[in-house]
Amino acid sequence: MANKIKYGLSNCYYAPITYGANDAVTYGNPVKLPGAVSLSLTQEGETTPFYADNITYWMSTSNNGYTGSLEVALIPDSFKKDVLGEIEDKNGILIEKSDAVAKEFALLFQFEGDSKASKHAMYRCVASRPDVASQTKEASITPQTETINISALPRLADHLVKGTCSDTSATQYASWFTAVYEPSEK
Repeated sequence: MANKIKYGLSNCYYAPITYGANDAVTYGNPVKLPGAVSLSLTQEGETTPFYADNITYWMSTSNNGYTGSLEVALIPDSFKKDVLGEIEDKNGILIEKSDAVAKEFALLFQFEGDSKASKHAMYRCVASRPDVASQTKEASITPQTETINISALPRLADHLVKGTCSDTSATQYASWFTAVYEPSEK
């Protein structure tokens, strides 16, 4: 049975990207991004009409991926090092440098559904640094979250943007977060 609704966000993972010859992508092992609060990605692209015979004769569309934000309880140090380019000195202090180069990664996550969770892979992402903010504790503790801006781009070599898994084999469904899924030809 197909889902009628979706709700919730869980099981966020990132997998660092390494590039080889001809922009071939190799993904590292997925690493848990705990404490997912919200994800909002807006499609990027345009539709361009061509007019002839006094009508829209043909329509061109482009898919430039998605942009948006991921809010989590706290960005883990592993993400800061693996993706944002922070370095850890010999005393265990994380250092952010102005010339750090952010690394690309795949983002894996799932939305719950009334029938079955749908699992997603954004194949090529870049992220911004989170803001630095907090506030004083008052009568009760209110958790402060961190947000990173994300762009999910088409892959260079084959233009893949996103994969979605819900109606597939039990093995593929169960292993979705163990490695970044690579499409197979029919």
